[in-house]
Amino acid sequence: MTRKGRNAQRTQQHGQRLMRTAKFQIGQIVRHRFFPFRGVIFDVDPEFSNTDEWWEAIPEEIRPTKDQPFYHLLAENEQTSYIAYVSEQNLVVDETGDAVGHPQVDLLFDGLEDGHYVLRQSQTN
Repeated sequence: MTRKGRNAQRTQQHGQRLMRTAKFQIGQIVRHRFFPFRGVIFDVDPEFSNTDEWWEAIPEEIRPTKDQPFYHLLAENEQTSYIAYVSEQNLVVDETGDAVGHPQVDLLFDGLEDGHYVLRQSQTN
């Protein structure tokens, strides 16, 4: 299949704009394609939804396009844990099978099953 064909398969009509379908899911463990961190996805934006200042701070040679899904991660590296906002093009599946050690994982997820975190069901009063 050609690249154009794959991209066409990953789009859906949304009003008058075409929006790509997210490749990754909430609860999936991923790692950054270039930088040494990994994390679990806890939210997805269908396209870039951060400040222009944030986007422009990314070196131009690796700056992602804005018209793709962006993922919120409970991220970790060897030194610390933090929240990351990463474009789809810069993520790959983490196949280590290791749990993510971010301290907020237990607040959002009920546990790890078959390599994916199970999202905690919110309770309303």
